[in-house]
Amino acid sequence: MSDDKYPSESGRRRFVKGVVGSAALSGVGVGGAASINLATQPGGGGGGPTQYVGITLLGGPAPRGMPYIPIEIEDNGDIRGVWPEAEQVSQGGTTFQVAETEIGGQTYSTEWFQYCGRQNAEGVQPGTEADNYFLSLASGDTAYDWQAEELSEGDRLNIEHFSDYETWGNDVGDEGVGKPAQATWRSQGLEGQLPVTVIRSTRIEEKAQRDDEVGQWYSGASSQGVIAYLNVCTHFCCVPGYKESTSSAQYNAENGVYCQCHQSRYDPFSPEFGTFVSLPRPD
Repeated sequence: MSDDKYPSESGRRRFVKGVVGSAALSGVGVGGAASINLATQPGGGGGGPTQYVGITLLGGPAPRGMPYIPIEIEDNGDIRGVWPEAEQVSQGGTTFQVAETEIGGQTYSTEWFQYCGRQNAEGVQPGTEADNYFLSLASGDTAYDWQAEELSEGDRLNIEHFSDYETWGNDVGDEGVGKPAQATWRSQGLEGQLPVTVIRSTRIEEKAQRDDEVGQWYSGASSQGVIAYLNVCTHFCCVPGYKESTSSAQYNAENGVYCQCHQSRYDPFSPEFGTFVSLPRPD
């Protein structure tokens, strides 16, 4: 982005405030989650062991995949992320809000996005009223020429923008793998930005037809081959790229998601079902 600390030619992305605390928790495994949970509960509520579905981590120092955002497509083609309805719960003598729902055989929760300081963003507070549509980045901020030419900052992503997804390509990797766009979500007029990557791919369409856990997830969390995920690397909170960097080929990541900061690699077309220790929301 234009306000990144590091220039684009350095191949790096700026880090997120509060990364030290989140990086420390990111290395905690499920086995130690129970004891950590005691220390990370209210204050603001939430936190602790969290089951999630993310894009699959293939390699590198990141501890896990980046979380998916289940999507819906309206009758006019606009694409938006699902946000569960919030409700009040009490735990340890403290009352706070939780927002979760069942999607694709999994418990989808706003806790998925409480890492790398994102728990401080207004948009991930369960009861926050926010725009759930995926809004395009400015032409100077997106890595994709098609998006810079066709869309302006704040435009809603629409299924028609991805009509050539079966053949789209750039100078990275193979053509026809999946057409991407970069967006923000639940960020307009709120403090704290949530960067998102949206991809339409035949690979998702095919997997949504499978009669297994993967197919069940994609049939509920995707539509017409469209997926979305929070594009914040779980290692050190960098912003990775899908089919964005030519240097990704040396790590066999040219058709996937590649984090240039520390070479973590992800497969956006395969779900990772796991557990991590999410941070509590602040007061």
